[in-house]
Formats: sequence, structure tokens, C-alpha cells
Amino acid sequence: MDAVIRPCVPGDESALALIGQATFLETFAGILPGPDIVAHCRRQHAEEKYAAWLSDARTFAWLAEAEPGRAPIGFLVLTAPDLPVADLSDRDLEIKRVYLLRRFQGVGLGARLMHTASAKARELGSRRLLLGVYSGNQTALGFYERLGYRRVGERSFVVGSLTCRDYILGLSLT
Repeated sequence: MDAVIRPCVPGDESALALIGQATFLETFAGILPGPDIVAHCRRQHAEEKYAAWLSDARTFAWLAEAEPGRAPIGFLVLTAPDLPVADLSDRDLEIKRVYLLRRFQGVGLGARLMHTASAKARELGSRRLLLGVYSGNQTALGFYERLGYRRVGERSFVVGSLTCRDYILGLSLT
């Protein structure tokens, strides 16, 4: 599967919201209650949330588009960290979101997005990349482990009435 990865620009927020909602539904349907998924997507994958990130000079985002046709199929958002890690530094960055439609997983596109973020973080002089991943997502945990990420903490997040657990993973860039 051919795909292009390009930097996001203002105006891409609708594509980001669509992919965020679709991949969250793909991942959690059958695990979390449907109404909770819908409410979470409405709040956490609103176009306004993505528009705010795209207008923030300290946030970087990339969109993956299928070829031919340039349909949006995935993305990655890189921001200042907002994670409960004891040794958090202003030289750390967080991969806030990395989403890829299931049909396009397993062909190297996720790794390309992650390498794009790592290259940007190194360019910015970052010491470490951090990310949170649902503790029950063994596929994602294996993917990040293969890229060199190691567990550095945990956090809880709420979806509807359920409290879920994320593992916080880190990758040293030094």
C-alpha cells in the first residue's frame, strides 16, 4: 500500500477528527460501551481540539494519505508532554496521538510516522519521546517495544463511566 506522509496544516482538522474517531471506534468497539465511545470521540476527537493543536507553534502533526486518491488514513501528533512521569523534563516530547486505520497497519506506515516524529524530536534537541498506550492493547505495546520504547510509568483515563489504565512508554533520544 502506497501512502504519503505530510505535515499537517490548518484546515486538516476535519481529516484528523475523522481518523481519530474511526480508529478509536475500531480499537474499542466490543471493549467499551458504545455510548461511552461516542461521547469520548465527541469530546476528545472534536475538530476544535485538532484545530487548536494545528494553530500551536509547539505542536507538530503529520497526516498519512493513501495513494492513489490522497484519502486520510492515519496521523501523528507531537506535543509538549502532559504525563505523570516523575523525571519529566522540558526536553521531553509526547506523542499525543498516533492513529492508523486497521486496514493500513502492518505495512510499515506506523513505523514511518513514528520515525518522522523521532527525527523532528531530535532536530528540536529533545532527550526523550513519551507516549501513553492502553494497557490492554497488546498489538500496540508490541509495536512500540520493537521501536525501542520501554515502560516508564502508568496513568488512568476515563471513558464514560469506566476508568482505564495506560502504560506510559519512553524512548531515549540521547
